[in-house]
Amino acid sequence: MEKIGPYNQSMDKKKNRKSKPINLGDKDLRQLGVMIESVHDEVRLIAEQYGDIKETLHSHTEMIGSIMRDVEIIKMDIEFIKGAIKTRVGVDEFAVLERRVALLERHR
Repeated sequence: MEKIGPYNQSMDKKKNRKSKPINLGDKDLRQLGVMIESVHDEVRLIAEQYGDIKETLHSHTEMIGSIMRDVEIIKMDIEFIKGAIKTRVGVDEFAVLERRVALLERHR
């Protein structure tokens, strides 16, 4: 199989390298332990923040659902009111009717 490109060549070089053992002193081990503890604390903090964000998201989702139900009720009420307004007599029409009834009552 022919290898093409620099990617394959760099992979071959990595495969041919031998792992060398790392010698760490007591001071290096303590520093490493402190770094690991620091990372652990930061990961714990992020996990707590994630939990708080998840709870907030859940409560917001519930509020949005409640608002959507309320808006649907408001929309139905508005449609009912619009229908009621269309069936009512306007002020001008009422005045005309009032005059006609008054005229009819006088001619009796």
